[in-house]
Amino acid sequence: MVLWHGPRWFDGEKRQEQLDDYIRRTGKARFGVRVFEENKKAGAVRIHFDRVAPKYDFMNSLLSFGIQAVWKRTAVRMLGIRSGDRILDVCGGTGDLSILAASQTGSTGSVTIFDINQAMMAAGRKKIDPFPDRARIIQYVQGNAEALPFPENTFDHVMVGFGIRNLTHLKQGFSEMVRVLRPGGKLLCLEFSRPVNPLFRQLYDFYSFAVMPFLGRVLVGSAESYACLPETIRMFPLPDELAALLEEACGLKEVSWQSMTGGISVAHVGTKP
Repeated sequence: MVLWHGPRWFDGEKRQEQLDDYIRRTGKARFGVRVFEENKKAGAVRIHFDRVAPKYDFMNSLLSFGIQAVWKRTAVRMLGIRSGDRILDVCGGTGDLSILAASQTGSTGSVTIFDINQAMMAAGRKKIDPFPDRARIIQYVQGNAEALPFPENTFDHVMVGFGIRNLTHLKQGFSEMVRVLRPGGKLLCLEFSRPVNPLFRQLYDFYSFAVMPFLGRVLVGSAESYACLPETIRMFPLPDELAALLEEACGLKEVSWQSMTGGISVAHVGTKP
Protein backbone atom coordinates (compact mmCIF):
# COMPACT_ATOMS: atom_id res chain seq x y z
CA MET A 1 0.00 0.00 0.00
CA VAL A 2 1.41 3.40 -0.96
CA LEU A 3 1.06 5.97 1.81
CA TRP A 4 -0.43 9.32 0.93
CA HIS A 5 1.82 12.09 2.25
CA GLY A 6 -0.74 14.16 4.09
CA PRO A 7 -0.12 17.46 5.88
CA ARG A 8 0.52 17.84 9.56
CA TRP A 9 -2.20 19.37 11.69
CA PHE A 10 -2.04 23.12 11.18
CA ASP A 11 -1.07 25.31 14.13
CA GLY A 12 -3.19 28.26 15.24
CA GLU A 13 -1.51 30.76 12.94
CA LYS A 14 -1.95 28.55 9.87
CA ARG A 15 -5.57 27.83 10.77
CA GLN A 16 -6.21 31.59 10.66
CA GLU A 17 -5.19 31.49 7.01
CA GLN A 18 -8.36 29.52 6.27
CA LEU A 19 -10.58 32.41 7.35
CA ASP A 20 -12.14 35.15 5.25
CA ASP A 21 -9.81 38.04 6.12
CA TYR A 22 -6.66 36.23 5.01
CA ILE A 23 -8.29 34.81 1.88
CA ARG A 24 -9.64 38.19 0.77
CA ARG A 25 -6.30 39.87 1.50
CA THR A 26 -4.25 37.34 -0.48
CA GLY A 27 -6.80 36.30 -3.11
CA LYS A 28 -5.88 32.65 -2.46
CA ALA A 29 -7.93 29.81 -0.94
CA ARG A 30 -7.07 26.23 -0.08
CA PHE A 31 -8.99 23.07 -0.81
CA GLY A 32 -6.85 20.57 1.03
CA VAL A 33 -3.21 21.10 0.14
CA ARG A 34 -4.12 22.62 -3.21
CA VAL A 35 -4.19 26.41 -3.48
CA PHE A 36 -6.62 28.15 -5.83
CA GLU A 37 -7.44 31.67 -6.85
CA GLU A 38 -10.15 32.87 -4.47
CA ASN A 39 -12.84 32.78 -7.16
CA LYS A 40 -11.84 29.31 -8.40
CA LYS A 41 -12.22 27.26 -5.22
CA ALA A 42 -16.01 26.81 -5.47
CA GLY A 43 -15.58 25.28 -8.92
CA ALA A 44 -12.95 22.86 -7.64
CA VAL A 45 -15.24 21.81 -4.80
CA ARG A 46 -18.09 21.22 -7.27
CA ILE A 47 -15.89 18.99 -9.45
CA HIS A 48 -14.73 17.04 -6.41
CA PHE A 49 -18.26 16.25 -5.24
CA ASP A 50 -19.45 15.48 -8.75
CA ARG A 51 -16.81 12.74 -8.71
CA VAL A 52 -17.67 11.25 -5.31
CA ALA A 53 -21.47 11.74 -5.33
CA PRO A 54 -22.54 8.33 -6.73
CA LYS A 55 -20.85 6.43 -3.88
CA TYR A 56 -20.82 9.17 -1.26
CA ASP A 57 -23.19 7.52 1.24
CA PHE A 58 -21.65 4.08 0.81
CA MET A 59 -18.11 5.40 1.33
CA ASN A 60 -19.13 7.49 4.36
CA SER A 61 -20.61 4.45 6.07
CA LEU A 62 -17.69 2.24 5.13
CA LEU A 63 -14.91 4.65 6.11
CA SER A 64 -16.56 5.60 9.43
CA PHE A 65 -17.56 2.00 10.26
CA GLY A 66 -21.13 3.30 10.48
CA ILE A 67 -20.36 5.68 13.34
CA GLN A 68 -21.24 8.74 11.25
CA ALA A 69 -24.92 7.82 11.61
CA VAL A 70 -24.59 8.12 15.41
CA TRP A 71 -22.84 11.50 15.10
CA LYS A 72 -25.65 12.84 12.94
CA ARG A 73 -28.44 11.59 15.21
CA THR A 74 -26.70 13.05 18.26
CA ALA A 75 -26.16 16.41 16.57
CA VAL A 76 -29.73 16.81 15.31
CA ARG A 77 -31.09 16.02 18.79
CA MET A 78 -29.13 19.03 20.09
CA LEU A 79 -31.44 21.36 18.11
CA GLY A 80 -34.53 20.36 20.06
CA ILE A 81 -36.69 20.35 16.92
CA ARG A 82 -40.44 20.61 17.50
CA SER A 83 -43.42 19.75 15.36
CA GLY A 84 -44.03 22.41 12.73
CA ASP A 85 -40.48 23.80 12.70
CA ARG A 86 -38.90 25.07 9.49
CA ILE A 87 -35.38 23.71 9.00
CA LEU A 88 -32.64 24.67 6.56
CA ASP A 89 -29.93 22.08 5.86
CA VAL A 90 -27.01 24.00 4.31
CA CYS A 91 -24.56 21.91 2.26
CA GLY A 92 -27.22 19.25 2.78
CA GLY A 93 -25.87 16.94 0.08
CA THR A 94 -27.49 13.53 0.16
CA GLY A 95 -29.88 14.52 2.92
CA ASP A 96 -29.02 12.48 6.02
CA LEU A 97 -29.48 15.38 8.44
CA SER A 98 -32.65 16.44 6.62
CA ILE A 99 -34.19 13.00 6.97
CA LEU A 100 -33.50 13.03 10.71
CA ALA A 101 -34.94 16.53 11.06
CA ALA A 102 -38.03 15.65 9.00
CA SER A 103 -38.82 12.80 11.37
CA GLN A 104 -39.17 15.41 14.14
CA THR A 105 -40.91 18.32 12.37
CA GLY A 106 -43.97 16.28 11.51
CA SER A 107 -46.20 16.93 8.52
CA THR A 108 -46.72 20.58 9.53
CA GLY A 109 -43.02 21.37 9.34
CA SER A 110 -40.61 21.72 6.43
CA VAL A 111 -36.98 20.89 5.69
CA THR A 112 -35.00 22.49 2.86
CA ILE A 113 -31.88 20.79 1.52
CA PHE A 114 -29.61 23.52 0.16
CA ASP A 115 -26.48 22.54 -1.76
CA ILE A 116 -24.33 23.87 -4.57
CA ASN A 117 -23.91 20.40 -6.05
CA GLN A 118 -26.82 18.94 -8.03
CA ALA A 119 -25.14 15.53 -8.25
CA MET A 120 -25.03 15.21 -4.46
CA MET A 121 -28.71 16.07 -4.06
CA ALA A 122 -29.63 13.68 -6.87
CA ALA A 123 -27.68 10.87 -5.20
CA GLY A 124 -29.71 11.34 -2.01
CA ARG A 125 -33.16 11.48 -3.58
CA LYS A 126 -33.48 7.69 -3.56
CA LYS A 127 -33.66 7.93 0.24
CA ILE A 128 -36.38 10.57 0.13
CA ASP A 129 -38.56 10.56 -2.98
CA PRO A 130 -39.91 6.98 -2.61
CA PHE A 131 -41.13 7.74 0.92
CA PRO A 132 -44.22 10.01 0.90
CA ASP A 133 -43.83 11.09 4.53
CA ARG A 134 -40.35 12.42 3.75
CA ALA A 135 -41.02 13.71 0.26
CA ARG A 136 -43.91 15.91 1.48
CA ILE A 137 -41.67 17.63 4.02
CA ILE A 138 -38.27 17.85 2.29
CA GLN A 139 -37.60 20.18 -0.61
CA TYR A 140 -34.44 21.00 -2.58
CA VAL A 141 -32.79 24.29 -3.50
CA GLN A 142 -29.49 24.56 -5.37
CA GLY A 143 -27.19 27.51 -4.75
CA ASN A 144 -24.15 29.01 -3.08
CA ALA A 145 -24.13 28.85 0.72
CA GLU A 146 -22.33 32.19 0.86
CA ALA A 147 -25.40 33.92 -0.64
CA LEU A 148 -28.52 32.15 0.63
CA PRO A 149 -31.64 33.08 -1.43
CA PHE A 150 -33.96 33.36 1.58
CA PRO A 151 -35.29 36.37 3.53
CA GLU A 152 -34.06 37.20 7.02
CA ASN A 153 -35.58 35.28 9.93
CA THR A 154 -37.07 32.54 7.73
CA PHE A 155 -36.06 29.35 9.54
CA ASP A 156 -36.52 28.04 13.08
CA HIS A 157 -33.22 26.15 12.87
CA VAL A 158 -30.30 26.01 10.44
CA MET A 159 -27.83 23.14 10.27
CA VAL A 160 -24.69 22.33 8.34
CA GLY A 161 -23.02 18.93 8.49
CA PHE A 162 -19.50 18.21 7.23
CA GLY A 163 -19.76 20.94 4.61
CA ILE A 164 -18.80 24.31 6.07
CA ARG A 165 -15.05 23.68 5.75
CA ASN A 166 -15.45 23.40 1.97
CA LEU A 167 -16.70 26.97 1.58
CA THR A 168 -14.32 29.62 0.33
CA HIS A 169 -15.38 32.17 2.97
CA LEU A 170 -16.21 30.46 6.27
CA LYS A 171 -17.41 33.54 8.15
CA GLN A 172 -19.55 34.64 5.22
CA GLY A 173 -21.24 31.24 5.14
CA PHE A 174 -22.01 31.33 8.84
CA SER A 175 -23.20 34.94 8.64
CA GLU A 176 -25.68 33.98 5.94
CA MET A 177 -26.99 31.10 8.06
CA VAL A 178 -27.48 33.44 11.02
CA ARG A 179 -29.22 36.02 8.80
CA VAL A 180 -31.93 33.56 7.68
CA LEU A 181 -32.35 32.13 11.19
CA ARG A 182 -35.16 33.57 13.29
CA PRO A 183 -34.37 35.15 16.69
CA GLY A 184 -34.29 32.40 19.29
CA GLY A 185 -33.55 29.77 16.64
CA LYS A 186 -30.49 27.53 16.78
CA LEU A 187 -27.64 26.96 14.39
CA LEU A 188 -26.00 23.51 14.35
CA CYS A 189 -22.55 22.87 12.87
CA LEU A 190 -21.36 19.27 12.76
CA GLU A 191 -17.77 18.91 11.60
CA PHE A 192 -14.67 16.80 11.84
CA SER A 193 -11.95 17.88 14.23
CA ARG A 194 -8.62 16.85 15.77
CA PRO A 195 -8.61 13.77 18.01
CA VAL A 196 -7.72 14.71 21.56
CA ASN A 197 -5.48 11.77 22.46
CA PRO A 198 -2.06 12.00 20.70
CA LEU A 199 -1.76 8.23 20.19
CA PHE A 200 -5.27 7.98 18.78
CA ARG A 201 -4.42 10.95 16.57
CA GLN A 202 -1.45 9.08 15.08
CA LEU A 203 -3.64 6.07 14.28
CA TYR A 204 -6.23 8.39 12.78
CA ASP A 205 -3.57 10.04 10.62
CA PHE A 206 -2.41 6.66 9.32
CA TYR A 207 -5.98 5.65 8.55
CA SER A 208 -6.71 9.01 6.88
CA PHE A 209 -3.69 9.04 4.56
CA ALA A 210 -3.10 5.34 3.94
CA VAL A 211 -6.35 3.41 4.20
CA MET A 212 -8.82 6.06 3.00
CA PRO A 213 -7.00 6.99 -0.25
CA PHE A 214 -6.38 3.30 -0.98
CA LEU A 215 -10.07 2.48 -0.62
CA GLY A 216 -10.94 5.60 -2.61
CA ARG A 217 -8.76 4.39 -5.48
CA VAL A 218 -10.12 0.83 -5.38
CA LEU A 219 -13.82 1.62 -4.88
CA VAL A 220 -14.28 5.05 -6.48
CA GLY A 221 -11.30 5.27 -8.80
CA SER A 222 -9.80 8.32 -7.10
CA ALA A 223 -7.26 8.22 -4.27
CA GLU A 224 -6.92 12.00 -4.43
CA SER A 225 -10.59 12.56 -3.59
CA TYR A 226 -10.26 10.62 -0.35
CA ALA A 227 -6.99 12.27 0.64
CA CYS A 228 -8.38 15.76 0.01
CA LEU A 229 -11.11 15.44 2.64
CA PRO A 230 -8.78 14.64 5.57
CA GLU A 231 -6.45 17.39 4.36
CA THR A 232 -9.23 19.95 4.84
CA ILE A 233 -9.89 18.65 8.36
CA ARG A 234 -6.32 19.36 9.45
CA MET A 235 -6.70 23.02 8.48
CA PHE A 236 -10.09 23.65 10.11
CA PRO A 237 -10.54 25.67 13.36
CA LEU A 238 -10.45 23.65 16.58
CA PRO A 239 -13.64 23.48 18.70
CA ASP A 240 -12.84 26.43 20.95
CA GLU A 241 -11.77 28.52 17.96
CA LEU A 242 -14.96 27.71 16.09
CA ALA A 243 -17.06 28.55 19.16
CA ALA A 244 -15.33 31.94 19.41
CA LEU A 245 -15.97 32.59 15.71
CA LEU A 246 -19.66 31.78 16.07
CA GLU A 247 -19.96 34.09 19.07
CA GLU A 248 -17.72 37.00 18.09
CA ALA A 249 -18.00 37.10 14.29
CA CYS A 250 -21.53 35.77 13.87
CA GLY A 251 -23.22 37.05 17.04
CA LEU A 252 -24.59 33.75 18.35
CA LYS A 253 -25.21 33.28 22.06
CA GLU A 254 -25.02 30.24 24.34
CA VAL A 255 -22.59 28.46 22.00
CA SER A 256 -21.71 24.97 23.20
CA TRP A 257 -20.21 21.90 21.63
CA GLN A 258 -20.19 18.14 22.07
CA SER A 259 -17.15 16.09 21.12
CA MET A 260 -17.70 12.54 19.84
CA THR A 261 -15.49 9.50 19.24
CA GLY A 262 -12.41 10.94 20.87
CA GLY A 263 -12.75 14.30 19.15
CA ILE A 264 -13.02 13.04 15.56
CA SER A 265 -16.40 14.71 15.25
CA VAL A 266 -17.71 17.81 17.05
CA ALA A 267 -21.19 19.35 17.05
CA HIS A 268 -21.56 23.06 17.87
CA VAL A 269 -24.90 24.68 18.67
CA GLY A 270 -25.60 28.38 19.20
CA THR A 271 -28.71 30.55 19.52
CA LYS A 272 -29.53 33.72 17.55
CA PRO A 273 -30.39 36.52 20.01
